[in-house]
Amino acid sequence: MTLIETLANWCAAPEPFSERARELAREAITDTLACLVAGRDDFSTRAVYDAWRETAITPSHAALINATAAHAIDYDDNFAPGMSHASAVLLPALLPVALAQESSGAALIEAYLVGLQAQAFIGEAIGYGHYTAGWHGTSTVGCIGSAAGVAALMGLEADGIARTLSIAVSMASGVKGQFGTPLKPFHAGMAARNAVEAATLARTGMHGRLDIIECPQGFAELYAGSVNLPTWLNDAQHVIERIGVMPKKHPCCGSTHRILDAIADLQALHAFAADDVEQAHCQVGIANWRNLAYPQPVDEMQARFSMQYCAAVMLEKGALSVADFTPDGVATQADAQKLARISMSAWTAEQEAENPALPHILTLTLKDGRILRHARLSAKGAREEPFSEQERQAKFLDCCARLPDAQALYDQLLALDTTRDINFMRRMMV
Repeated sequence: MTLIETLANWCAAPEPFSERARELAREAITDTLACLVAGRDDFSTRAVYDAWRETAITPSHAALINATAAHAIDYDDNFAPGMSHASAVLLPALLPVALAQESSGAALIEAYLVGLQAQAFIGEAIGYGHYTAGWHGTSTVGCIGSAAGVAALMGLEADGIARTLSIAVSMASGVKGQFGTPLKPFHAGMAARNAVEAATLARTGMHGRLDIIECPQGFAELYAGSVNLPTWLNDAQHVIERIGVMPKKHPCCGSTHRILDAIADLQALHAFAADDVEQAHCQVGIANWRNLAYPQPVDEMQARFSMQYCAAVMLEKGALSVADFTPDGVATQADAQKLARISMSAWTAEQEAENPALPHILTLTLKDGRILRHARLSAKGAREEPFSEQERQAKFLDCCARLPDAQALYDQLLALDTTRDINFMRRMMV
């Protein structure tokens, strides 16, 4: 069978998901809704909304607007197997369809788990070279995998899901050169819209090649990928249990997070202030280094993709908040002299080829002569260091501070798997 057929057959009839997988999916859905609320007033969201405000809002348009909002402030989760911000595409693609169909919370969770597994399968099938070449996995892998989740939610059988996947391959796009601009969150919106439209089109019988990922001039060949057949698809343990999605502790590009957490670790271990730091050096992966293209950011979007800005604020304040990524926040904190103290370099391609699990390393040189060094293999929020229930709730309430019923919404989401009517979630959408 082709890669698409293999994946479609699983999506059409997965084994029952474990209680742990369902719990983790609920947590991811809750976190994504919080990020969506926090991003509703961002410029990128407003621009997308205004472009279609006089158009009848179809499920695909709703997916476009809400996925843009979910990714707008870069606070949404990371997903390593898909090289993507998985949930920011997947949940907004599923929600309008689920609401239109009057699906239950349990059905939404199951479709989320199908779409997430599909993102992992596509991501591993084409390999990491796709992402390092400059393709934005959120909008390529995210589009294709999320389309499978939407098709499953719509009730399509294996052949319909396969048609959906083939269509979605032709709709996948998005380049990482747009990082630091409002088009980056639009990539998530575009992917969610295309996921809904691919599944909708597949219901009419529209179809394409089922070997379009691995065939000559297909997705892998054209998008700098390899062709691998993941062997774990029928494992008892879902990818959300094996690897997990990683919610963000900091509202900025995930490529900064291991260094930011390393700063927090050193601040907890040693008595020093920001003014005590003479120099800070950050050693990161090649893809992370390429993502962080703004050593002297001029606006809040560039600041989210600036290691220098994020590290400087972390050193100064010991934490980062949504307020640090506003025009006023950046104007007052993007001090050129302070940012110049912070340098960044990448591991070489040879080093990464030899060891794909290299840490990010922070080296601080203090004015008193001390040199502090700390390495991190993962960031806070990863499976190895998960958020506590208190941390998840605190992030939700912070993102949803403008909603008068934020706590009640959080409590309702805790019971999502047993909720028959999910209309309460409309209050969190754009």
